[in-house]
Amino acid sequence: MEYEDRRTIATPEGVDLELPLAGIGTRGIGLLIDSLIQLVVIVVGILAAVTVGSDLAVVVISSATVLLVIAYDVLFEVRGGGRTPGKRVAGVRVVMDGGQPVGLRASLIRNIIRLIEGFLLWYVPAMISVLVSRHNQRLGDHAAGTLVIRDRVYVPDEPYIPRAAQDPGALDATGVGDDEIAIVRSFLARRTELAPHARRTLAAQLAGKLRPHVAGARAGLSDEDFLEQLAAAKAKR
Repeated sequence: MEYEDRRTIATPEGVDLELPLAGIGTRGIGLLIDSLIQLVVIVVGILAAVTVGSDLAVVVISSATVLLVIAYDVLFEVRGGGRTPGKRVAGVRVVMDGGQPVGLRASLIRNIIRLIEGFLLWYVPAMISVLVSRHNQRLGDHAAGTLVIRDRVYVPDEPYIPRAAQDPGALDATGVGDDEIAIVRSFLARRTELAPHARRTLAAQLAGKLRPHVAGARAGLSDEDFLEQLAAAKAKR
C-alpha cells in the first residue's frame, strides 16, 4: 500500500518531506551483499585462529571477528550517510525516524539486536516485523528509532530551462547537509502545487537560510534559480 510505503514528515519550513520506505526485497539485496563481505571477514578470522592454534587465541580472534562484524555496519552507517556497501548497491540507507542522519547510539542498538534477529533467529522475526510494521521496521529499527528508506534521484516535475548561465558544478555546496538538500528537493518537486505567494515565500526562506553556506553562486540569482542550481550541484557529488 502507498501509505505504508512512505513516511511523511512536516518540516519547520512548512514542507512535507516524504521518505520512501524500503521493503523486504531491497533490504534483502543490501543484506546479502553485506553478509558476503562479512562472511569473508569471519572466514579470515577463523583461519587465523586455526593457524595460531592456542585456545586463548581462538577466543580472542573469535571475539574480535564478532566485534568487526558489528563495527562494519556501525562504521558505514554513521560515517557513510547511513549506507553500507550493500545498502549503497541496493539504493537504500538508514536514517532516524524523523529523517535525520543515523547516530552512533542508534546504529549500535539496531546492529546489536540484528545479531539476535539475524544470526540466531535467521531473520524470521525481522521479516515478520517489516511486513506488519507501519513503517517497514524490523525489531532493531523499533528499538533504535530508525528507518530504512530508498534513495531517490531528484527529477523536477516540470522542465527546467536555466535562466542563469552558470555551471551548477561551480557551486561549493559542501556546507549543505543531507537533511537540508532533501527539503530543497521536496520544495522543487512540489512548488507547482503551491500558491504563488507561498511559493515565493518558501523559496525566499530556504534560499536565505542556505546562501551563507554555499560558495560560488553568482550574484543576482533568483531564489528558485539558486535552489535549482544547489540541487543540481549536490546531485553531481
